[in-house]
Amino acid sequence: MNTRRSVWVLAALVSLGPVALFAAPPQESKAVEAKEVKTAARKDAASDQAAMEKEAKITMAEARKIALGKVKNGKIESGELEREHGKLIYSFDIKSPRGVTEVNVNALDGKIVAVQHENAAKEAAEKKQEAKEKAATKPN
Repeated sequence: MNTRRSVWVLAALVSLGPVALFAAPPQESKAVEAKEVKTAARKDAASDQAAMEKEAKITMAEARKIALGKVKNGKIESGELEREHGKLIYSFDIKSPRGVTEVNVNALDGKIVAVQHENAAKEAAEKKQEAKEKAATKPN
């Protein structure tokens, strides 16, 4: 009788073995998949950035000079090439004794597109909007 029970148990394990294997993917594969998605997103962002740099007619250095000419006694805190409202621009945050001023320079012709004196509330709202946009462009 013991042998017969052992055969049934063995048969059950053999028949259910593949089901157990495919029922839930191991945690490691989920982590690897998430890492691959993040890597692909970074590559997409890098290729987008490279494409924008190719499209720009003026360099970041030239745009920096133009932007600094707009804010007396200013020092650039950050700068980036981005597409905003359909235009390719260099956006700089320039700190001066008066506070932070954002200066946008058209990357195609070097003309100043916008100058905005920012306060803490505007900066927080802008960061929140950028985070929202980044979340919307992330692959699922």
